[in-house]
Amino acid sequence: MHSVLEPENLEEEESQQGEGSNSLKRKFSEIDGDQTRDCSYELKVFEVVKKRNVIALLETGIDKLKIINMLIKDMGSSDKAKRLIIFLTPTVNLVKQQCCEIRAHMNLNVEEYFGAKGVDKWTSQRWDEEVSKHDVLVMTPQILLDALRSAFLKLEMVCLLVIDECHRTTGNHPYAKLMKEFYLKSTVKPKIFGLTASADIRKDHVSELESLMESQIFNPEEQKGVENFATAVKESPIIYDPPPFCTLEVKDNLKPLHLKVFEEVAVTQTMIDPPSRNELVACKKLRLSDASDNSLVQCSVKGEVVSSKSKSSSSAAGSKKRKELHGTTSANALSGTWGENRDGAVFQAYKLDFCCNISREEYGSFSLLIESTLAVDVSNTEIDLYLVKTFVKASVSPCGQIRLSHEEMVKAKCFQQFFFNGMFGKLFIGSKSLGTKREFLLQTDTTSLWHPSFMFLLLPVETKDLVSSSTVDWSAINSCASTVEFLKKNSLLEVQASDGNHSNTSPGQEVLLEVEKKETNLIHFANASSDKTSLKEIVVIAIHTGRIYSIVEAVKNSSAMSPFEDTTEYATYAEYFNKKYGIVLAHPNQPLMKLKQSHHAHNLLVNFNEDVILKKEPKAGNVRKRKPNIHAHLPPELLVRIDVPRAVLRSIYLLPSVMHRLESLMLASQLREEIGCSIDNFSISSTLILEAVTTLTCPEEFSMERLELLGDSVLKYVVSCYLFLKYPEKDEGQLSRQRQSIISNSNLHRLATNRKLQGYIRNGAFEPRRWIAPGQVSLFPAPCKCGIDTREVPLDPKFFTENMTIKIGKSCNMGHRWTVSKSVSDCAEALIGAYYVSGGMTAALHMMKWLGVNVDFDPNLVVEAINRASLRCYIAKGDGLAELEAKIQHKFSEKFLLKEAITHSSVHQSYSYERLEFLGDSVLDFLITRHLFNTYEQTGPGEMSDLRSACVNNENFAQVAVKHNLHTHLQRCATTLETQINEYLNSFSKPDEIGRSIPSIQGPKALGDLVESIAGALLIDTRLDLDEVWRVFEPLLSPLVTPDKLQLPPYRELSELCDSLGYFFRAKCVNDGVKAIATIQLQLDDVLLTEDGFEQTNKLALGKAASHLLKQLEKRNISRKVSIEDNLSSMDVNLATDCTHNARETPVLDFTGILGLVIPVIGPINMKKGGPRGTLHEFCKKHLWPMPTYNTSEEKSRTPFEFIDGDEKRTSFSSFVSTVTLKIPNLDAVMYAGEARPDKKSSFDSAVVELLYELERRKILTIKK
Repeated sequence: MHSVLEPENLEEEESQQGEGSNSLKRKFSEIDGDQTRDCSYELKVFEVVKKRNVIALLETGIDKLKIINMLIKDMGSSDKAKRLIIFLTPTVNLVKQQCCEIRAHMNLNVEEYFGAKGVDKWTSQRWDEEVSKHDVLVMTPQILLDALRSAFLKLEMVCLLVIDECHRTTGNHPYAKLMKEFYLKSTVKPKIFGLTASADIRKDHVSELESLMESQIFNPEEQKGVENFATAVKESPIIYDPPPFCTLEVKDNLKPLHLKVFEEVAVTQTMIDPPSRNELVACKKLRLSDASDNSLVQCSVKGEVVSSKSKSSSSAAGSKKRKELHGTTSANALSGTWGENRDGAVFQAYKLDFCCNISREEYGSFSLLIESTLAVDVSNTEIDLYLVKTFVKASVSPCGQIRLSHEEMVKAKCFQQFFFNGMFGKLFIGSKSLGTKREFLLQTDTTSLWHPSFMFLLLPVETKDLVSSSTVDWSAINSCASTVEFLKKNSLLEVQASDGNHSNTSPGQEVLLEVEKKETNLIHFANASSDKTSLKEIVVIAIHTGRIYSIVEAVKNSSAMSPFEDTTEYATYAEYFNKKYGIVLAHPNQPLMKLKQSHHAHNLLVNFNEDVILKKEPKAGNVRKRKPNIHAHLPPELLVRIDVPRAVLRSIYLLPSVMHRLESLMLASQLREEIGCSIDNFSISSTLILEAVTTLTCPEEFSMERLELLGDSVLKYVVSCYLFLKYPEKDEGQLSRQRQSIISNSNLHRLATNRKLQGYIRNGAFEPRRWIAPGQVSLFPAPCKCGIDTREVPLDPKFFTENMTIKIGKSCNMGHRWTVSKSVSDCAEALIGAYYVSGGMTAALHMMKWLGVNVDFDPNLVVEAINRASLRCYIAKGDGLAELEAKIQHKFSEKFLLKEAITHSSVHQSYSYERLEFLGDSVLDFLITRHLFNTYEQTGPGEMSDLRSACVNNENFAQVAVKHNLHTHLQRCATTLETQINEYLNSFSKPDEIGRSIPSIQGPKALGDLVESIAGALLIDTRLDLDEVWRVFEPLLSPLVTPDKLQLPPYRELSELCDSLGYFFRAKCVNDGVKAIATIQLQLDDVLLTEDGFEQTNKLALGKAASHLLKQLEKRNISRKVSIEDNLSSMDVNLATDCTHNARETPVLDFTGILGLVIPVIGPINMKKGGPRGTLHEFCKKHLWPMPTYNTSEEKSRTPFEFIDGDEKRTSFSSFVSTVTLKIPNLDAVMYAGEARPDKKSSFDSAVVELLYELERRKILTIKK
């Protein structure tokens, strides 16, 4: 621990500043404190505090000021230069109270500081005056934080920092910010004396608190309790100084030295783990290796930077807060080198068949040609595709090898380039508006569009069985090749949009003019003629736009001389094509073709029509209108006929979604091969591995969450068993710390990144418009701006961020995407869960070993544990063990294990249940999680987590102990514990409204520990037979919580309910140090509900207030169990109905009753996309108004709409107009429509802007200009 007295640099600085600049007038030796006789209790605490930084758990009634006074006098005896004492307390009331008490008990100059004194406006000179006049500054932590940030104060000025209620040092509390921003980074640190009540600090919060405050927990009550309740032995604490070995001095001495590692010795890659940067471990291993100095070289500076930054970062690896840039692993199966092979190539062929639930909808089969052989499960998979009105099942099947000649490969590539660019991209590049020449994409060499890392062919299949190259539909491919040649040679492509100086005849005019005179039943296309009776579903491409269509029919009584419908600017279709494209139609009297345009790619893997399938009634005002079919009408001579079945066109529309899923399965199979697992009769599907690497941010019907929950419990159980058996001499605390170091997210993140798991994680939505096939040009490229030129991203702090606005999962062209750091460790746990599901504990152990969690279940360790138990003390008859065995329905072979499991630490024996409780905690957690996972397969991950939390907790286990009278067997010698148990038992006497006996107070932890320790003893006694343990404990734990009976914590339930209904509520909590008072306000349509809650802590008080509000809402037919539609319709009932609970209801009489007499002012409206909606949302949230609702209408056109927004001009074939409705409490709803916009969200913003101006006109708010 750092010395806080007489730091050399501070003393030197003060001597240079002189007497006048000394921060304090008097020395500590001049202070005459309170002369009251010291009590032994306070003296005991003082002896510990003066040796080190301490977090003291002091009960009410302890004289804290006496301890502080003794500490000041002790420090003053050797302090030559007086320094400040700062007393921090979280509330203004406590600041005033502590200041008065210090003045009354100590002869010191004391002053209080808080915001109401105008401290925020003080200058540096004013702070210097305050420091020079006073010895003790009592203030709130925010005041000190602001003063340090402004450099008005420095920690070097302070010798003692007293932190009252220091258990608040967590999260974003000013206490935590003080520690992170200043104390942990300071080289000269004051002594810390943290004060808190033992009831205020959670067990899981202890290590975090000790780390942030660089202090140790000290609880005098623990020593006192042992002394009071011990049967014989009395323990006395011995306080000793730490050894004169300062690790910080060693660190300073090592700074100029260079860490050395092996050069050109491959074994170092496994011996020294680079991410850990553990120099001590590295040095030990180097020493053991007998490496000579000649084999060592300097380490990279880059690694040192990573280590230092990682330690100082507030968000560690594996946390939700940290975002990391990672690369994406490529599917090796989709790579190929056949592109330029002049001798042809041999491919593995996999047939893609499509079956629609509507029999008349036909889809053509395709063949996927790749060089690699796919895994059996991947090559025989089925994929569900969800279209707007139909459902299609795609099935994959292997078809052996197929050889293509070089000529066939060229034609096959041409087919793929033509259709994938024609349907999902552009066949013509360049435009007059951009000043670039219009060219046919396939006019020049397209070799650059084919990359060896991503090479495959998707070709149409002629027959059902693919046996040889002849079964590929070469007629369709040859027709496509002919079309491409026609487009290359056609002179019309060279013509720009008409400028009025020239005109051109349509292609093929000279050839077809004579035919037209002789044959009146023919339709003349740009490249061929067809009979009128055989036009339906012919695939064509418009020669002037490059769009691909299928013919619906020839429109009767129509021709190019028919009136042009889309705009009055052109009288006829012939005039439109003449003026816009400079085309003179050769056959203007031919009927127009009614055409169906090919679709853009869509994500067909997600069922967006789930509400329709489940037959849910749509919410009023939000009925999703079916978009009308929009058809194009074109003269046939501007269309090039392609002899490809329309069924092929339908199938191409499905291929992006199919290939995305297949590529994901290939990657999952690739990961499975890397992990490897040669266990007999074991197999794990690629689908399950894909589920384990898919996060919730990737909108799929599956995610890793359920498997992660299971894998977490498996890992915890395995590590607990291993540590329990491997280290029989370690106590529960040591075992817990060691377990945490292994299963922590930061460690799992390190292990997972060592194995490059981050590249396999799928955390982004499938973007069909950005998916491209080989040979296709992307219309929506995302150039890499990540600052790295390789696909793999190193683990470097410059690629970490805590920016909340970062888009997760959206990748650039290089495959880089941002990932939440915790997702990496979650993926590791999910894979453990997946391997457990497929192969039990043996497979899960293999997965852990592959990751680097080296835990082995040695059967000999179990035998040794049982032997140790058999050699322990004799168990006398009549001790009640037989009765306990009868209650749990298991006869122990080693009675001592059960004896140990029921022995509390207050009984002074050489054993207690603590080690077994450590083991039993993980056993029950795993068994219950496994039960829930297997029982509720359709339950979502969030609800699964809630179910486990409801089943696996100390309160639930305490109730189990009472229910089965297990508590009577607990061996204890603590009066306090006895009192707590009796109070808990008495609280069961009051049944609730449905007759259940539920305790009114929280159960003692010892009762829950008793159940867990019995489970641990049973596991050892059965030689790790989990099925036997579950057989015994399932009836004890029954009935377990089910999804339909799951009750969320009240505050969370209220929050989720309000979110679903579009309501806001305001919560406020005040804690006077004795009791917390929480107030929650919820605004309904015509009434403001207010409820209070009184409890010992803020969390409990908020829960009680929320519980009261939920009861009020339930009386108004508003609850989680009532559908949202019913809630909305029930708002018309009288909300002022009589309630048994005295809720404070405030009817809203007029607008000023809501907002007050002053009309609120909002800032200038942010006119960027989403800005107006954000402004309205924040305004509604502030004033507790319900969320606005939106209705949208869409209009589509064959010609683009033009939209002008400021200086920006946009075009779109769709026009959206939205109406926003805002319900103001006790006033009429305000409804306003916006202007037409090219997309739905922009139309929302337009409507909101009009609404805000309408609210200003009604003097409901004022908008800053």
